Amino acid sequence: MFALLACALALGVSGCQRRTVQAAPPVIGTPQPIENPPPAAQPASNAGSAPETSPPATQPAVNSAPKPAPRRPSPTPKENPEPEPSAPPKPAAPQMSQQLSPADQAVYERKTNEDVAAAEKNLERAYGRELNAPQHDLVDKIRGFLGQAREAIRASDWARARNLAQKAYVLSVELANSL
Repeated sequence: MFALLACALALGVSGCQRRTVQAAPPVIGTPQPIENPPPAAQPASNAGSAPETSPPATQPAVNSAPKPAPRRPSPTPKENPEPEPSAPPKPAAPQMSQQLSPADQAVYERKTNEDVAAAEKNLERAYGRELNAPQHDLVDKIRGFLGQAREAIRASDWARARNLAQKAYVLSVELANSL
């Protein structure tokens, strides 16, 4: 009994062959409305009188093959294409910087110059030494931050310059400690 149940369960789980179902192609045209009802649908009140002679209504065939979509001609390239007007170049995005009072600006300027000098001094200690990969990475980052800090100094963006100089200084201290 158990074996028979197991076989029936195995057959039920395995299922039957898979059939691929294909969708019918879409009907491209729209069906025309029926203007006259078919003759059988007319009322039977005229049973004793002569039948009316009206032309039979033409109904579109429902199972007719769909008409292919009309082909559009491919665009031909112009022999002398007109040059498209070029868009004017976008202006550079304005730099948003903190508005500093003259006293704060002097403090930022002094601290920025101190950090840049200290970072350069620590970076000089690494010149001529054999550096490993992490130390080379630190040197590259320090040089990048120092370059960006100098650009910010030239733009008189002292808050940004101070931030970048601090980053260069912190990394340079880490580099000096690893030597």
